[in-house]
Amino acid sequence: MVRKVKNSKSHEQRRAEAEALQASIAQQVEELRESEAWTRFLDFAQSFHRYSINNLLLILSQQPEATHVAGYRTWQKLGRQVRKGEKGIRIFGGRDVVTTQEDERTGEEKEQRTRRFFPVSVFDMSQTDPIDPEAQDPSTIAHKLTGEDPSGIVDAVTDYLTGQGWTVTREPIPGTANGYTTTDGSRRVVVDSGLSPAQAAKTALHEAAHVILHADEDPAEYVEHRGIKETEAESVAYVVAGILGLDTSAYSIGYVAGWSKGDAETIKETAAHVLRTAHTLAEAITESEEETEAA
Repeated sequence: MVRKVKNSKSHEQRRAEAEALQASIAQQVEELRESEAWTRFLDFAQSFHRYSINNLLLILSQQPEATHVAGYRTWQKLGRQVRKGEKGIRIFGGRDVVTTQEDERTGEEKEQRTRRFFPVSVFDMSQTDPIDPEAQDPSTIAHKLTGEDPSGIVDAVTDYLTGQGWTVTREPIPGTANGYTTTDGSRRVVVDSGLSPAQAAKTALHEAAHVILHADEDPAEYVEHRGIKETEAESVAYVVAGILGLDTSAYSIGYVAGWSKGDAETIKETAAHVLRTAHTLAEAITESEEETEAA
């Protein structure tokens, strides 16, 4: 028997609540932007080099759960130390090389600037530790949820995705990622086994949103527009969780703010897409009125 979340709200009530929840995300992100925590987070985020699409694909192919990537020395400047024995993520670095060549026609010497590329190692934040454990960590404004999953959201999402041909497992995930959805055709969703029940429920909803929204996209499309994709998936998780009585704002608002760069307009522009997906997911994992009456 497929497990579903018991919910007595009507279809119309769920739609109205979803719209209100979606509208609240942009408002809360705008409020977060006025906080000192956002300033610290922004300073941290701006310390990272912007990688090319090819390097981003290399990073995610070697470490799909990567979030913040930098070189060994850069991490030290940011107050973190790469742990001994960690294996670097290999990408290509570039450097301008200036050479002097003689113009065969005029005999004059001219400088010629070329760009040379070479393999370098970078490390994800999950491979580092704070140099000063007592210092306030500016790297995140999304705080993991504590508590239970009394409605059985994880079970309901698992059965829904399994019915769609996906494999859902709980496994330890190295680093800071809470879950991931594969993009190599294996149709796997993995949720970290070490999460609290409430955080696991939110993560399951987030990954289900990725399945509905992004599973059939070219991986390069996802990487190139990752900020929007993550904003969409987390917004869906926040809306559906809210409908089912689970408040994920402590995590979701900071997560959406980070990936959207605090741009409330980005959140508003994705609203229609998010609401359609939230309705689809909520309908799929909750009992209908007929099912509730029959039970």
